[in-house]
Amino acid sequence: MFGANSILDVARTGLFAAQAAISVTGENIANVSTEGYSRRTVSFEEAYNIDYMPGQVGTGVWASEIQRHFDQNVETQYYSQASMRDRWDALYTQLQGAESLFNESQGYGLSSSLSTFFDNWEDLTQRTEDAGSRSQVIESAQTLVSTLSQADSDLLLMQQKVDTAITQEVGNVNDLLKQIADLNTQIKIHDVPGSNNANQLYDQRGVLVRDLAQLVDINYIDKGSGNITITTQSGQTLLDNEQYFSISYDNAQSTQSLMAESDFDGDVYFNGTDNLEYTLEITSATGAGTGTTASAATFRVSVDGGNTWLKNADGTDQVFYARPEDNMVQVGNIQVWFGSATDSATSPSTAFTQGDRFTIVPKKALYWNQNTSTKEIISPVTSLTGVDQPNRLEGGSLAGLINFKDDYVGKYRENLDAIAETVAWEVNRRHSQGVGLDKLTDVQGSYSVVSDTRALASGSSGLVYADKLTSGSANIYIYNSSTGLLISGAALDFNSSLLGQQNFDPATTTLNDVRDAINSTFGTYLSATVVNHKLSISAKDGYEFAFGTDTTGVVAALGLNTFFDGSSCRDLSVNTKITTNESNLATGHVNGAGEANQGDATTAKAIADLRSTLVEINTLRGGTVNQSIVKYYDSLVATVGSDTASVKFSYEYKKTLASDLDDRQQSISGVNLDEEMAALIKYQHAYTAAAKLITTADQMLQTLLSLKS
Repeated sequence: MFGANSILDVARTGLFAAQAAISVTGENIANVSTEGYSRRTVSFEEAYNIDYMPGQVGTGVWASEIQRHFDQNVETQYYSQASMRDRWDALYTQLQGAESLFNESQGYGLSSSLSTFFDNWEDLTQRTEDAGSRSQVIESAQTLVSTLSQADSDLLLMQQKVDTAITQEVGNVNDLLKQIADLNTQIKIHDVPGSNNANQLYDQRGVLVRDLAQLVDINYIDKGSGNITITTQSGQTLLDNEQYFSISYDNAQSTQSLMAESDFDGDVYFNGTDNLEYTLEITSATGAGTGTTASAATFRVSVDGGNTWLKNADGTDQVFYARPEDNMVQVGNIQVWFGSATDSATSPSTAFTQGDRFTIVPKKALYWNQNTSTKEIISPVTSLTGVDQPNRLEGGSLAGLINFKDDYVGKYRENLDAIAETVAWEVNRRHSQGVGLDKLTDVQGSYSVVSDTRALASGSSGLVYADKLTSGSANIYIYNSSTGLLISGAALDFNSSLLGQQNFDPATTTLNDVRDAINSTFGTYLSATVVNHKLSISAKDGYEFAFGTDTTGVVAALGLNTFFDGSSCRDLSVNTKITTNESNLATGHVNGAGEANQGDATTAKAIADLRSTLVEINTLRGGTVNQSIVKYYDSLVATVGSDTASVKFSYEYKKTLASDLDDRQQSISGVNLDEEMAALIKYQHAYTAAAKLITTADQMLQTLLSLKS
């Protein structure tokens, strides 16, 4: 039993085992620089033993399996840190570009434009009738308008470029999911754990999963036997064995989340675009989507996923009325109304239930597609307190790019718009009560309403500065155009209009009421009309007029005798009445005696003082702050720098953690050439020894054969 043949069998298994080990070691050496390759070793197992005297005798060795050295626990931790690293990396890379747009170190930019604008108004107070000084004010205003427009355009261009990058990365995510699903199919076919490990397929899948973790945050679940499930950290299933679920980057849309007991059969609709999401929650379900102010349902609004709600000046929740399409309500930068589920112009037939929620996404956003008819928004949302919403993406370069486009650039553009809106309003507010070198013979309002019969301060009036209106009085003065003498001067009397009140009340006064009040108070001298939802006033032959003190803001809000037109970076301009006739630039005012002091500097001084005057500046994200316009912009520049520095710190911190985990994985799965060369020598000697054993067995056989002869 223990003859030469048995020795040959032992030698044969030794040769095969050593040959397998040499082959695997050679493969390790050859793939030392191959990305994703995991070091492999041969697992040896003693062959079966035979019972015999004086004891069991072995029959050699088997190369039982080729093992892949890889720590999935370390890799899973790496996925989490790499996802956050790449989120901050994408965000930091983009923010560096945005930061350069706010670089004021060269003396060019919005800060310089604002300073020059107010400087020229200050100079004008010394020479109110000087044509050169007036031209400088207008030129500096046009430069300010151009600078605001250019800054906004540059930020918009950055958003558009990032938008393209997001679309590409969404495609990459879907391609990776498909490839991983295909590999899972191959692993299912080829992998026999313990005897035929599909190591190459596992390595290929590992590389793809790493790539996926760089794009989106993932949760990797190993179910054994090569089966895996991959979800987002918030729980949406991206892949389950051989089935995968795509994501998409879709256009603006809305969704609803009704209370269990709700039978509301309508839907929410909107006009406009914004970088924010709007969450609407029904606070009073008195009516459906229709009715008067007293009977309509009300809702509150959140722009951070329902974490906080828009507030009034007194700290209470701001409330809006649910209206049908023809009375749509302005909420932030969009108009909102409720209609039936099938027709936006038809009112719902059933009432809301308190707590019903509607989400409006007036922008492109990221969605997880469960099937062709069901999808869920997963675009990251950061609360106003800086906390990520837990049911959305939190990591990966996709989250970073969307954060940059919507949260950071969106915030900067909102701040720039707030500056444009505040500059326009505050300058117009003062200018509208001033007097130029020439009195007025006609003015046309530059701000329109949606309906001439709707209260100007209502949320559905469509008036840009509706929220600036207050109760009070507005004065107009009439002069003889030949002599310049005062003929009449008084506050507009609304008592003879349908309102039955003397003073202006923004909650009830309509554009038609303002027209009627002018005609009833000064009809002998002036003619007021409404054309295309804007107010126009013309003096009758032989008369001129001027605006005096206006405590209501209605003159500026309607765009009468104003310096600027528009209210945002995209539509702000200098009033053509001023650019075509510099005499209309108001520097003086009407004094207490009703005299139009065109040459004094009261209005010019009031506008110049805006450099340091505290004014209310409002944004949806930041609420209302009391700050000078110049200081507000300085704080915006500081915010951009602070954001960049903070994101850089987060990136470097997560990069360090991810690198440490990658090093730990490489210490397990990486190829060390010194170790492999030592192993190669060992297996070479084993192979040589097994071959020597064959030679020995051959010599034994030859000896036995020679004995027979």
